[in-house]
Amino acid sequence: MVRPDSVLNSWKSIRSDTAQAVEDFSAHELDYRPVADVMTFGEIARHVLEAGHGTTGMLLDGVENMATPQLREMFAKYSAQLPKTEGAGALARELRSQLETRLAVLAAQPASFFSGEVIRFDGQKVTRLEMLQMIKEHELAHRSQLFLYLRLKGIVPPTTRRRTAAAKAEQAGR
Repeated sequence: MVRPDSVLNSWKSIRSDTAQAVEDFSAHELDYRPVADVMTFGEIARHVLEAGHGTTGMLLDGVENMATPQLREMFAKYSAQLPKTEGAGALARELRSQLETRLAVLAAQPASFFSGEVIRFDGQKVTRLEMLQMIKEHELAHRSQLFLYLRLKGIVPPTTRRRTAAAKAEQAGR
């Protein structure tokens, strides 16, 4: 059984790495894109911010059907609540603070909130907890894109730096 706190805590870790990737990219322009017709680094990071904020906002506001032609307008309502972010530092701070705020509200919800069903964007009926898991997986996919962009600029992603540091510490302790 998957518990809400497990999903929320792992999402917090993923978001922390997403925000760190944005900070790590700060020496480069956020409008960097490796090839034409793909999102820029900044667009991906902003998309992560808006998608997480918008989808959780809809869940908390009791939206039960996200498979609607008005979905873009619904997202626009929540995106408008977010401040503009100029530069990597501001975007990273907003990524962190927005999720902290949302996680606090989500963590305070009763178990019945998470077991309640909604209709996903693709028309599939899922529980709110499954929807949160999907949002987290969506961010994980985009975090991978950000990590690829970091690698293309010669920057080691935060997860790799942690693993490398842990391996060195373990080796030093032998």
